[in-house]
Amino acid sequence: MSKEGIKIIANNKKAKHDYFIEETYEAGIELTGTEVKSIRQGKINLRDSYAAVRGGEVFVFQMHISPYEMGNIYNKDPLRTRKLLLHKSEIRKLIGYTQQQGYALIPLKMYFKRGLVKLELAVAKGKKIYDKRQDIAKKDAKRDMERAFKERNKEL
Repeated sequence: MSKEGIKIIANNKKAKHDYFIEETYEAGIELTGTEVKSIRQGKINLRDSYAAVRGGEVFVFQMHISPYEMGNIYNKDPLRTRKLLLHKSEIRKLIGYTQQQGYALIPLKMYFKRGLVKLELAVAKGKKIYDKRQDIAKKDAKRDMERAFKERNKEL
């Protein structure tokens, strides 16, 4: 746990590969007790999830939280729609972004902050295939440079 009391539970690693991240927001999330217990065990998947604004509220879809083993009747549907808690001004900004062509709301990571579950929501624009290839080429070039630098330092 870091100094600010933040403990990361889940990351959406594929999001940075598939999207250009424009802006991020921290949002609370409306959960049930058994969902929080399952999240504490790390049984969450953000990979295919996305968010949308419906009726002046922001909801997250396709976020999979596995049912809690000890939950019996209190367990909810793992893929149910969950409401995100944001300020009205933030929601208005998100409405403006999502009305523009090509922008989407993507969850980047979920974490505990002072005992509360928070979701980092990103306004993102989809990458084209050639953008993804450029990123991979940059990553490879950086790795090669670091490798050459290490070998050079060993010789000295």
